[in-house]
Amino acid sequence: MSTQAGEPGNPKGAGLFRTYEDDRNTSSQDTLYTTSNGVPMPHPYETQRVGTNGPLLLQDFHLIDLLSHFDRERIPERVVHAKGSGAHGTFKCTKPLDDLCQADIFSKAGKECPVTVRFSTVGGESGSHDCARDPRGFSVKFRTEEGNWDMVANNTPVFFLRDPAKFPHFIHTQKRDPATHLSGSDDSTMFWDYLSQNPESIHQVMILMGDRGIPDGYRFMHGYSGHTLKLVNKNGDWVYAQMHMKSNQGTKFITQEDSANYSPDHSQKDLFEAIERKEYPSWTCSFQTMTAKEAEDLWEKQKINVFDLTHIWPHKQFPLREVGVFELNENARNYFAEVEQVAFNPAHMIPGIEPSADPVLQSRLFSYPDAHRHRVGVNYQQLPVNSTRAAHRVANFQRDGNMAFYNQGSRPNYLSSIEPISFRNRSVDLDKVHGEFTGNAVTFLSEIRPEDFNAPRALWEKVWDEGAKQRFVNNVSGHMKTCRYPEIIKREIAIFREVSPDMAARVEKATGIKGYDGIKHLRFNGTHNGMAAEDKYKLANGMSGKVGLSAQPNNGAPQKGTHPKESTPNGAGTGGSRVNGVSNGVNGH
Repeated sequence: MSTQAGEPGNPKGAGLFRTYEDDRNTSSQDTLYTTSNGVPMPHPYETQRVGTNGPLLLQDFHLIDLLSHFDRERIPERVVHAKGSGAHGTFKCTKPLDDLCQADIFSKAGKECPVTVRFSTVGGESGSHDCARDPRGFSVKFRTEEGNWDMVANNTPVFFLRDPAKFPHFIHTQKRDPATHLSGSDDSTMFWDYLSQNPESIHQVMILMGDRGIPDGYRFMHGYSGHTLKLVNKNGDWVYAQMHMKSNQGTKFITQEDSANYSPDHSQKDLFEAIERKEYPSWTCSFQTMTAKEAEDLWEKQKINVFDLTHIWPHKQFPLREVGVFELNENARNYFAEVEQVAFNPAHMIPGIEPSADPVLQSRLFSYPDAHRHRVGVNYQQLPVNSTRAAHRVANFQRDGNMAFYNQGSRPNYLSSIEPISFRNRSVDLDKVHGEFTGNAVTFLSEIRPEDFNAPRALWEKVWDEGAKQRFVNNVSGHMKTCRYPEIIKREIAIFREVSPDMAARVEKATGIKGYDGIKHLRFNGTHNGMAAEDKYKLANGMSGKVGLSAQPNNGAPQKGTHPKESTPNGAGTGGSRVNGVSNGVNGH
């Protein structure tokens, strides 16, 4: 039907298909009300019925179209990180990293790429409170000229676990009770039960129950990869690396007592309104790096495991090296399209960035895209917010599936000799970058050891002042009030005692419950006890250990001889990191 007088017309240059950008930037005044198939309608509230007081007509497509779409407006919310906020911006390389990494985005100062960032709480539902005591997700999609690189991080440098099969179990304890449907605010039993049976969680527990547990909005918190990655340069030399994103606004926190005075959407409101005021938040991106030999020595001499998500790298030994800054300067025009549907995948890496053997990272390489295919659909990467901005046209043989939009036209859906596609030569020698893993198939479950308490002890004794310690005790004891079983609290206090007798004594006084005298006489259902006084306490969950003992001597660390000799030259690729790095506190806190 032709445009009638007074109606908005087709935008100049619009082709057969409208573009996402055209839709995103069109004002309401430039649109015409229609059904989903584009037929103009005079009013959205009208219905068809029999007579003036009869039943509705099934032929009323306008009404059926409206209601059936309304019934399907929601997609499944994320199992974790359901409540979040996002924005767009730009990353700029400030100090090239080309001696360590061949990624083009790090090749020279001034190099830029667009980014989309999503921040989130972790455990709550999509309508939960922004000021919940919870870790925060911190994910960045770098749309580089070589494809998308997703840094899927948190606002803490460690996590509650290092054994990947624990993750679904742990998250269940952060959700609602299956019988009462109460959250941890009203019943913290599941929460503390899990933690008291998996003592490697202690470092993250301290951060969560400390001042960083409730950041004052997303602008005032740092981000950390947590996992160990590999950076590969053009010569094929590689180093282990961890990424840090430090807030240029500084950090702020909200106390437990004051959190109730904030809006449930405090973080969303703060971020959105700051950008609207042109107070653009930014973060400085840096890397810690170490060679393969340094990683082996770090385990042999200090018992720090670079594949362990509960361990941190000492900053004095492995200082930060700055690589760039990203700034958020554009809010989403449509939250659902640009924040709810954005999908981050730690397996999205560009040449020069590779995964390590960190088992939790390895499991996330599968789990994240699997969740996106379920939640958004198999073609989730065709959505504009997830698609690449590379100069080359993408060609692959992933075709069809639900909601296929960019389905690659009439081009062959196989490797054709009639219509060949182009290829780019490999720039990373995987045989050299990845270790030589030769051995039998083994079962593995980590065990708690004395070294697991070193960093938490430094946090308590060398980093926190008296005020921070008291707030931690108040937060812990307050949260424990809704734990229904004193036995659980006794076990958790025993774990606290391994960090510091002072910490345990303070929590005992605050809760009125006397904890156990350390963990040497405790058996855990989730973790082997490497500090057990007797063999009967050593194996998790009462396993006999007669067949396939899953406790391993190296606890999953890269021990001496793990890496091929060519991967371990002294100082290979790390010289610059020592020159440009800056120490940042005690033991990386």
